[in-house]
Amino acid sequence: MSDISKEKQIIGQLRGILEESSTKEPDWDNFGRNSTIESLGLDSLTILDLLYDIEEEIGVHLEAKEVLNITTLGELVDLLIKNGA
Repeated sequence: MSDISKEKQIIGQLRGILEESSTKEPDWDNFGRNSTIESLGLDSLTILDLLYDIEEEIGVHLEAKEVLNITTLGELVDLLIKNGA
């Protein structure tokens, strides 16, 4: 699978997870690499829930300390790919 199709797959999986857990309604039309964590309605507690959901859905375990400085969805996707997604 190419990196671009892997990235699209992961973004699709993350969107599915976030549609169920986001505390506010993000702009789904512009959902992608440049979406900020803040614009998705994620705070530190919901990020912890997101990490659990990512492990269940995508099968990649991420430590909370690995995502503390992430500000965009693209950075999260890159971290997931780096960790074997």
